[in-house]
Amino acid sequence: MSFENKIKELLEKRELAKLGGGQKRIDSQHQKGKLTARERIDLLLDEGSFEEFGMFVTHRCTDFDLGEKQYLTDGVVTGYGTIDGRLVFVFAQDFTIFGGSLSLAYAEKICKVMEKAMKSGAPVIGLNDSGGARIQEGVNSLAGYADIFQHNILASGVVPQISAIFGPCAGGAVYSPALTDFTIMTKENSYMFVTGPKVVKTVTGEVINEKELGGAQAHGSKSGVTHFIADDEQEGLLLIRKLLSFLPQNNLEDPPLDMCDDPVDRLEDELNSIIPESPNKPYNVKDVIYAVVDYNEFLEVQRDYAPNIVTGYARFNGMPVGIVANQPNYLAGVLDINASRKAARFVRFCDAFNIPLVTLVDVPGFLPGSNQEHGAIITHGAKLLFAYGEATVPKVTIILRKAYGGAYCVMSSKHLRGDINYAWPMAEIAVIGPKGAIEILKSKELQAFKTEEERELFMQKHEQEYADKFATPYHAAKYGYIDDVIEPRNTRFRVIRALQSLATKKEVNPPKKHSNIPL
Repeated sequence: MSFENKIKELLEKRELAKLGGGQKRIDSQHQKGKLTARERIDLLLDEGSFEEFGMFVTHRCTDFDLGEKQYLTDGVVTGYGTIDGRLVFVFAQDFTIFGGSLSLAYAEKICKVMEKAMKSGAPVIGLNDSGGARIQEGVNSLAGYADIFQHNILASGVVPQISAIFGPCAGGAVYSPALTDFTIMTKENSYMFVTGPKVVKTVTGEVINEKELGGAQAHGSKSGVTHFIADDEQEGLLLIRKLLSFLPQNNLEDPPLDMCDDPVDRLEDELNSIIPESPNKPYNVKDVIYAVVDYNEFLEVQRDYAPNIVTGYARFNGMPVGIVANQPNYLAGVLDINASRKAARFVRFCDAFNIPLVTLVDVPGFLPGSNQEHGAIITHGAKLLFAYGEATVPKVTIILRKAYGGAYCVMSSKHLRGDINYAWPMAEIAVIGPKGAIEILKSKELQAFKTEEERELFMQKHEQEYADKFATPYHAAKYGYIDDVIEPRNTRFRVIRALQSLATKKEVNPPKKHSNIPL
């Protein structure tokens, strides 16, 4: 064969590979409102930046007549490119080839991309749309999944890993996204579950559809499995680009700085009156966040899950930070099992990738009740405690209003190596609130009163005495647990100055194989 014919053959094979499972299946994908693997990559990456690996890979199985069906790429498109000029590695499962089902060859392609990402120190993005293991390959497909899981584990904390679910993701396939740092689902076409509706009905008798069992809303609000819910794939891909703008390439780099002309000393007068006079009246902590960050821009993570705590990314004078904030608008901002889990994982990710933490505190304590105790609130609350105590990144804390009991300790207190801890003048820092404290401390005197009116007057008097003495920031500041009491409207400036002073912070935990976090 002449060189000319060889080149022609190459070009023909490339065009064949780009067709995936054929035009008919591409059309079917579009009819479902889904993009193809290559269309997703084109939208995700900078134009013209994608370099593909493994275009000519095919499976090696001959059982069940599979040897007669050979498709180039074998159902997954892999390679690297750039997002805003920064290197990323990507794999996109191709539902048009064998329903995106995973073979050993397919898994090897994904593992190769992950190995290259770790060597190069660049993020890995997986675009999932697969029917699961390729049954014809038997144990080899299971081995392929396990190989991917092992690579996910080794890459964890080394390079950021992001998973987008743009179709089915079931059975063993769900564990790779679960091992990554962030998961994105779309409202209509995404679902994830270990066992599908048919198996659920057979084993338990429960009748449930795919969306109710493992759709985006179920995982976004009930299980917390997904971190972002997008209206469609285009929005999901833009979300990935936005998320990466806050993250470093790897664990040895700092997050990328942005130019910022939002004034460092911008005052927000409304913050001086944002806290209600009544200690039991709610307000929206996101109003505080939007007021103090650059350009009022905040990327919230797990918005619909455990809304009593808010997590997400923003910038202060161009510096990316992770924000954790109690939300008085929901359950009074109390810490419960789900909020503790949500915040702990977020804190640990930020610490792994050198992203400073800014914590806004307004927490009345941990949620009481048998459901919480029997659900192991002790263990789950300890996760957040552990995460903050383990973190060595810069930690700036502002107590806005309440900080009671063990929840005060947990929320990035000075005692968990908080670097700079501020309080607003209306902050209340105590073991419990004034009413509860007096009911305990003055229980004998209270029992002696014959009328409710006398009891109420006694309570009011001693509650005020307790509040004046203990439920103020100055009592904690007296011991150095609060570094300064600041004017609320000046919060942006004080946080930025604090972060600037901590830019060269160095703190190392004791040498160990790894921690034994309470799981």
